[in-house]
Amino acid sequence: MVTLNVAENPMTTHGMVTSPHALASEAGLWILRKGGNAIEAAIAMATTLAVVYPHMCTLGGDAFWLIYHAKKKKLLGINASGRAGENVTIEGYKRSGFASIPWKGYLAANTVPGMVSGLEKAYIVSRDELSGSCSWASLLESAESYAQDGFPQSVSYARHCAMLMQRHGNKPDKYKLYPEFARVFLQEPRFGQVFRQEDLARTFRLLATHGAREFYEGSIATAICNDMARNGGVLTLNDFAAHHADFVEPMHVPYRDTEAYNLPPNSQGMASLQILNILNSFSISSPKSPEEEASYIDLIVKATKEAFYDRDRFLTDPDYATIPFDQLFSENALQKQHARIAEGSVRETTQAFDPAGDTVWLGVIDQFGNAVSYIQSIYYDFGSEIVPKGTGILLQNRGSFFSLDPTHPNALAPRKRTFHTLNPAMLIKNGKPFLIYGTMGGEGQPQTQAALVTRIVDFGLSPMEAIAKPRWLYGSAFGERSNSIKIEKRFGARVGSLLEEHGYPVHFVDAFHEMMGHAGAILVHQDNGVMQGGTDPRSDGLATGF
Repeated sequence: MVTLNVAENPMTTHGMVTSPHALASEAGLWILRKGGNAIEAAIAMATTLAVVYPHMCTLGGDAFWLIYHAKKKKLLGINASGRAGENVTIEGYKRSGFASIPWKGYLAANTVPGMVSGLEKAYIVSRDELSGSCSWASLLESAESYAQDGFPQSVSYARHCAMLMQRHGNKPDKYKLYPEFARVFLQEPRFGQVFRQEDLARTFRLLATHGAREFYEGSIATAICNDMARNGGVLTLNDFAAHHADFVEPMHVPYRDTEAYNLPPNSQGMASLQILNILNSFSISSPKSPEEEASYIDLIVKATKEAFYDRDRFLTDPDYATIPFDQLFSENALQKQHARIAEGSVRETTQAFDPAGDTVWLGVIDQFGNAVSYIQSIYYDFGSEIVPKGTGILLQNRGSFFSLDPTHPNALAPRKRTFHTLNPAMLIKNGKPFLIYGTMGGEGQPQTQAALVTRIVDFGLSPMEAIAKPRWLYGSAFGERSNSIKIEKRFGARVGSLLEEHGYPVHFVDAFHEMMGHAGAILVHQDNGVMQGGTDPRSDGLATGF
C-alpha cells in the first residue's frame, strides 16, 4: 500500500494545474498566478510539454480540448485532430506493396498535425469570451526558452530512448533513413543530460511572431512539405492550408450524482462514456478483499468489452458515416448490456486491443471557475520518427491507425480523420466542474478513466490516492495477438488467480508500470471550493496550485 503525505495531496483555493511533467505544470501555474485563465495556462503547459516530453507529444501531433466556460456555464469541445492528405488513398499504399500503413517513416506521417490549430482556436475563446489577459506570444515563452536553453531529460524520456534503440537492435545505422530524427533526438539521450532543440526554438519564435497560421500557410508549412516532397511523403501545402480545428458538442451521460462529459467521434470519448453509463447501472463499493478486488476489475473489463464492441463497429470520422448514438445510448441498449454482464455473456470482438499510444493529458482550473481537460499526442513514442529539416518538429504517425480495408469503418480516405484514442474527460456536478481527469494510454484510456471515476466518486478516495493505487489494463501487448489482463504486482497473487478463474489470461507487471498510463485529476470540493490535485507517480509530473 502506498502511503501518501500532505505534499502528495496538494490542495488550494485559487487555481490548480496537473500534468505529467513538472516543468509544464510550473509554466501553467505561472500563468494562473499572473491572473491568466485556464485556457491560457493550458496553452503554456501544452507547448511546454511539446518541448520537454517529445517522445509523447510535439507540435507535429493532434489534440482535443474540453473546456468549462464559467461565464456561459457550459462545456465547449475542440477537435484539433488532423485529416489525411488529399492524395492519401488505400490504392496508393497497396500499389506500393503495403498490406497496412507503416508505423514509422514518411508514409506513416500521412495526416496534417492538428495541435497548433487547436491552440489558436482555444486562444480566441480565451481572448474574446474569457477576458484573457495574456498575449499569444507570452504563452509560448516557456516552450521557446526550454527549447533554446535546454532542460534536463526526464526519467520517462531517457527510458523511451533506451527502448527505442533496443527495439531496433541498438543499431544506429537504421537511423541513416531518418538522419534529422537521429541528429535531434539520439545524440546524448541520458537521464539528467541537458537537451537543447535550437531548430524548435526558432519554430516557436516564428509562431509567436506570426501566429498559428504560420504553421499551416507560412514558412513552417513550406519547410515540412518540401521535406515531404524530397522523401516520398504524401502531405502537400494544400493539405496544410485546408486544415482547421473544429468546435464540437461534448457528449454526456449520468454517473451517480454527476454528469460525465467527453468528446464525440472521431474521439473514442463515446467508449469512455459508454463504460461509465454501464457502470452507473451497477452498485460499486470499495473492495475489502482479493475476491472483491477481482470482481471489481472483472466488472469494469466486461463493461469495457461491451463498449469496445460498439466502438469498433461504428467509431470513425462522422463526416464519413452516420453513427447511431441514440441507439447506442438508449435505455434498451443499457438494459441489455447490464443483463449480459450479469449473466456473463458479454459481447466482444476478436480484435487485439492495442494499449500503446504515447500521449499527455493535462488539467487546469482557474480562480474564475473555468476549467480545461486537454490531451495531445503523436501516437506511438516518437511518432513517425520524421523531423523535417530545420523545423525541429517531430511528426506524428496517427494516420497509421487507418485501415486499408475499404469495408472497415476506419478505412483510409483523402481528407478523412482517423479513429482517435484521445479523449479528455470531466465530471460536472450542480452545473460546475467536479472532477477534471484524463490519462495517456491509447485503448487503456477509457479503462483508466473508469478506475479514476469509481475510486473517487464511489470509493471516496482523493485524486492522488485513486491515481497511485495499482491498476490493470485489458488488451494485447507487444508481440501478443490476443487480449489478456496486465495487472501490477501490488494487487497480489490472489487477485491474479481469481481473475484467471473469471476466465482471463493474466500477466503481472512491475509496480507503477508506465504501461498503465500517466493519469491526472483535479477534484473540486463544492462545499468550500477547495481544489485537490493528483498526478501519476508513473510519470514525471506535478499537481500544484496557489
